[in-house]
Amino acid sequence: MSSKTSFIGAVEIGTSKTSVLVGEYTGRELAIIGYGECPSRGVVKGTVVDYKAASECAHHALESAEQSAGERIDFVFLAQTGSHLDGFYNETSVNVKSADNMVSMLDIDTVCGLATAKELPQGRMVVHNIRRPFRLDGRVVPGSPEHLVGRRLEAGYWIVHGQENKLADAIHVIRGFNLPVRELVLSSLAAGHMITTQEERQAGILAIDIGAGTTDYVLYRDGGPYLTGVLPVGGSHITNDLSLGLRLLEGQAEKIKIHHGRAIVAPGAKGDKVWLDGDFRIGDRQFPRQTIEQITSARCWEIFEVVRKRLGTQFSPEKCAGGVVLTGGASKLPAMAECAAKVFGVPAHLGEAPSSVSQNLRDPGYATALGLLYYGLSSQAESSPRQPRRKAGFLQRMFSGF
Repeated sequence: MSSKTSFIGAVEIGTSKTSVLVGEYTGRELAIIGYGECPSRGVVKGTVVDYKAASECAHHALESAEQSAGERIDFVFLAQTGSHLDGFYNETSVNVKSADNMVSMLDIDTVCGLATAKELPQGRMVVHNIRRPFRLDGRVVPGSPEHLVGRRLEAGYWIVHGQENKLADAIHVIRGFNLPVRELVLSSLAAGHMITTQEERQAGILAIDIGAGTTDYVLYRDGGPYLTGVLPVGGSHITNDLSLGLRLLEGQAEKIKIHHGRAIVAPGAKGDKVWLDGDFRIGDRQFPRQTIEQITSARCWEIFEVVRKRLGTQFSPEKCAGGVVLTGGASKLPAMAECAAKVFGVPAHLGEAPSSVSQNLRDPGYATALGLLYYGLSSQAESSPRQPRRKAGFLQRMFSGF
């Protein structure tokens, strides 16, 4: 990154809202100086389905953020989520070339290049190459293996890829505002980077971001991301369950969820009733609290069960000493952490933004946008083989057809 001051935009085009943060980066320090938000339209489960509607919302949020900051954004880090994202693990090994068996940068570059050279199906594009720790003669090397002595160097990557046209749709929304997209960042990595510490990532921790339309998760091990994933289910599905179960309009169901929903049925809920509005006007009515909590808790439990199933044998309580940390707007539902703890068999808690973040941005719903700035900058500044750089013009080439 250049030492001159840059004004960076972090954009999350979510199912319920589009959020934009503006950070002033001097090359040494980052300060958040602007914020903009707009209720989303044209976005379903994190994917743009109506370009015009999504663009209007995103451009309104970008304009508000620039006005708030009093500066023009230079470039953008853009969050990526959606069920079109997928991942697989690929590893390879090479013999150390030097006569004294000392690992060189050539050995490291070679093994990393081979491990990330897996060909993707047509129409798919790499979003992230996430390297797991190197192994030298079978032993784990937490950092760089350069100058260590060994015969066989191994590298493995969790390779996340997405549908090319859906990635292009999201980028095109930002380019319509005459802004370059510097980097695509998985929502799970952005949020996880914000709500976990390096110590927790080293010990092993699972970060789950429950948004309106999707649930993003990242499992950390040995100090870095180990596995990621996205479920096309989130808080809006809890609302929909209430709407169907109680025969309510979507707005009414959302109100019931916010005020009376729980991720675990409370012991004293039986026999208790709550009002829809509480103003006793025509149409106002009562519902059994236990019924509401049974509906919301069933969906919350299902979300965590599906994440646990997706992780499979990669997740074990013994290798997840940090437990589970939750964020995202839907994570604020009462007893959500308790529900996660029961499903995963480890302690769980709600994630918190660092104390340096202003109070109005400490809500879990902003974790992804905040993480975009910090994770994006650390990714840009990374000079080790931890994250192979894409070829120049990667993002620009996606628009050759427009």
